Amino acid sequence: MKLMSIGAAIAAGCIILTGVSAPVRVRAEEELAPSCKAAYLCDAESGVCVYEKEAEKRLPIASMCKIMTLLLSLEAADSGALSYDEQIAVSENAAGMGGSQVFLGADLTYGAEQLMKSIAVCSANDSCVAMAERIAGSEAAFVDCMNARAKELGAENTLFANCTGLPKETQYSCAKDVSLMLRELIKHKKYYEFSKIWLEDFVHPDGRTTQMTNTNKLIRHYKGCDGGKTGFTNEAGFCLAATAQRGDTRLISVVIGSDSSKARFHDVSQMLDHAFANYETKTVLAANTPLGEKYPVKGSRVAEIALCAARPLKCFVRRGNEGNCTLTINCRALVAPIAAGDVVGEATLFVDGVEAGKTELIAAEAAPEYTWWDAYQESAQNWN
Repeated sequence: MKLMSIGAAIAAGCIILTGVSAPVRVRAEEELAPSCKAAYLCDAESGVCVYEKEAEKRLPIASMCKIMTLLLSLEAADSGALSYDEQIAVSENAAGMGGSQVFLGADLTYGAEQLMKSIAVCSANDSCVAMAERIAGSEAAFVDCMNARAKELGAENTLFANCTGLPKETQYSCAKDVSLMLRELIKHKKYYEFSKIWLEDFVHPDGRTTQMTNTNKLIRHYKGCDGGKTGFTNEAGFCLAATAQRGDTRLISVVIGSDSSKARFHDVSQMLDHAFANYETKTVLAANTPLGEKYPVKGSRVAEIALCAARPLKCFVRRGNEGNCTLTINCRALVAPIAAGDVVGEATLFVDGVEAGKTELIAAEAAPEYTWWDAYQESAQNWN
């Protein structure tokens, strides 16, 4: 194992970020989100918190629970348990849901992708229940899956009672847990095909058309915002979880219990503005770029090979602050044969002593095994 300080890493030719430190959280009393009961602002990649206000307080979150409904739907498609073009029959139970909906027809069939899109764009309760019944057999069974997945994500202050967020005893979450769920949801590229839609017609198989308008107004009015979920009930107040990206920095901002729709959009925007102005994401170790130092190989005519990172290591840092950044290179003994792309070790980034990222190290070039023919040629050259 090799521990590389900033200076040593630079000398070795690694692409290293100098002068970084772990972000310092904004105190809640500075009131980036004055109108809400709870708030949370973090880096989407690392989860590093920038601002929090009553972030772990258990509160109703209304339709923001559909973040989990969408996550399980996309995961079902990824696993092959569901296909996007599959036709789903809608039950009377699903078609009869109140609140925001696209007015699904009972006993009609709709494409799974079409239903997911309506959940993401216009928060359709009927589509949520239709998807829940298809994936788990019933909404109750699907809710069990939601709660199990929440535990897997580390959402310790979350309990779902339905898949829509409509008022029901007992259900709750918190601003921090909502950020965890949204961080997981946005890992699915397919989600962005839905979340960025502003206005679209939902065409029913019987010829009817329902116009869908995105409930997340920041999609249209905040630079870089391309996803999120709104929520409102009298019990929960006005809620919003949103994600936005500028350059290499992607953020997640959550508010629960704002006193008006305008206030929730204002507070989320103000939090995002603060983070984009004061923080940045820098590449510490670039992917597929050879480290400056080569590593020896045994049993090959190639004496040494270069290594590179399988994926980039990035660091979310406060602008202008200096701190302590170290990179640990752990490479196994290299013995031929080695093919380009073989995993031969790992690199771990630490910021102020805290692990901030890890990536596999792969061989940037091949080192074939030393053969009898190589030995013969070498002997012939020495003889001459």
